[in-house]
Amino acid sequence: MTHPPKSLADWQPAPDLLKDRTILLTGAANGIGRALADSLAAHGATLVLLDKDVHGLEYAYDAIVAAGHPEPALYPMDLQGTGPDDYRNLADTLEKEFGRLDGLVHDAADLGALVPISNFTTDLWAKTLQVNLNAPCLLTMACLGLLNAGTDASIIFTSDSVGRQGKAYWGAYGVAKAGIENFMQTLADELEANTPIRVNSLDPGAVFTGLRRIAYPAESREGLVEPADVVKPFLYLCSTESKGITGQQLSVENFL
Repeated sequence: MTHPPKSLADWQPAPDLLKDRTILLTGAANGIGRALADSLAAHGATLVLLDKDVHGLEYAYDAIVAAGHPEPALYPMDLQGTGPDDYRNLADTLEKEFGRLDGLVHDAADLGALVPISNFTTDLWAKTLQVNLNAPCLLTMACLGLLNAGTDASIIFTSDSVGRQGKAYWGAYGVAKAGIENFMQTLADELEANTPIRVNSLDPGAVFTGLRRIAYPAESREGLVEPADVVKPFLYLCSTESKGITGQQLSVENFL
């Protein structure tokens, strides 16, 4: 990391901040992912929107096109059931259609269940790690060639505080997020010297999303921010303005 994250309190991203940048976004149909899709496109990015929710992807597509932003590509995929061939096919398709990637934002997540470790079934444990750890790691590995084909690429793993400090009952989800943090740091260390790829994790904090409502069903909405309120740091990290920031466990509050 050659310079610290700057405060974004007064930063206003230029309308063309992400012009000519192609970005793959997972979890794009709902929550933070949907807010990111709208914002990234509004600042000129050509998006590849990936999610298992086909109708949600179609709504996102319609909204982006209706707003006059660059037409996105849709890639329906259920990360729960993906294997090596699926990631290779995705990378091959992107290479054929775009030739490179300038960004990869991992926002797809599956909470699994908030239960004691002793209550986890083998199947639930494996499924939760598949979506939150195996899929983003293997998808990233498949796309490294595309990311290396450009001059400045950014990989962002959406993180969570329970991946940085273990917490009772967060089980497989927390373990998966901790694994993502280690994967991010390992990858950043490997890529920093010889590639144009930077890699970071970003914890958005407490945001009013579907996943949050599952985790805290009785929680009051008061005091929680909306998905659109946390997109600015993602925009910054996706842009060339954040060159030099890599291997960092960041939080939205770092940029306030």
